[in-house]
Amino acid sequence: MAKPGLGDRAGEVFAALAAAGQATRPQLAVACGLSKPTVSLVMAELESAGLAERSGSSAGATGRTAAVYRLGPRAGYVLAVDRGSTQVALRATRLDGELLDEDQTPRPASAAATVQAMLRRGSGRGPLRAVVVAVSDVVSPPGRGEPAITARVRDAVTSLGLPAGAAVHTENNVNCAAIAELAEGAGRDHDSFVFLQVGVAIGAGVVLGRQLVRGVSGAAGEVARLAYPWADGQPPVREGLEAHLGSRALLRRARERRPGRPAPRTAAALFALAEKGDALARELVAEHAEAVGNLAASICAVLDPGLVVLGGGVGRNRLLLPGVAATVGRLSWPTEVAVSELGARATVLGAAHLAREKGIRAVLAGGR
Repeated sequence: MAKPGLGDRAGEVFAALAAAGQATRPQLAVACGLSKPTVSLVMAELESAGLAERSGSSAGATGRTAAVYRLGPRAGYVLAVDRGSTQVALRATRLDGELLDEDQTPRPASAAATVQAMLRRGSGRGPLRAVVVAVSDVVSPPGRGEPAITARVRDAVTSLGLPAGAAVHTENNVNCAAIAELAEGAGRDHDSFVFLQVGVAIGAGVVLGRQLVRGVSGAAGEVARLAYPWADGQPPVREGLEAHLGSRALLRRARERRPGRPAPRTAAALFALAEKGDALARELVAEHAEAVGNLAASICAVLDPGLVVLGGGVGRNRLLLPGVAATVGRLSWPTEVAVSELGARATVLGAAHLAREKGIRAVLAGGR
């Protein structure tokens, strides 16, 4: 039989304690708008269930002390996984966000072993409340989407060897990065912005009114599907824009324009050459910055987000920033352009934020 969930007041206090990390009963009463006696009864219930525990005491202005509470051992923990194509990153946290463990492997094929090792290390952390896996595909709502995409997502999750019965959720990797930038990165002081990822692939995470926009099919921000090229006598092709802006195309152009000379094998190597003053590398970077700026300006024309955050293996290189900002300034209305503050960790950090939300809901629904 399903266990009954926490009552409304207990759930509200538990969520407030998870958000605060630690708090006294008077602080929780203020945060939840409840009376002190009510909060005292609720805390007794949470302590009895192992969902809260005393962690110390705090002296007030009058000299009186108050018990300080934190989440208890039965609150459990959550796991976030960035299931990339070239590496897998993992992050385990308590429901209050405290980091418990993190790991990564450059070999996705061995991800299951890395996951199992982390789960063994966490055997004393209480129940695993939720797992969020970030994938490089569209994550469609139930009943929607293309079967081929759904199969890829399912295969990506299966390859991790997660425990049977775990509450596993998936989210697009760029959406996860946008969530992280909203919570603790370049977008934290903005109600609306677009996280624009430029790397091997391109994508955008759209935040409006401090809410992630997913779209009817879960495909909001899939800018690879923008019509490109859009010119007389050149019919658009599916994902033609990604083929033009992805790092593979950038490196191909570098090879074509360096005949008889060694060409950089990675985008990072190309940017390093540009930083050292290589004329052709600087020219290629400037051209790519303008192309990314054209995309950013097109997004601004539709959404007017006020801020574009550049991320991804290519996008977060600061050599790209001036050219992108100049192009947006020339083609669009005033829009701030910034580089991701979280770098390559943005996706797993965003997945961890989502996992905490899912984990708290699991407790509220009765997962004691």
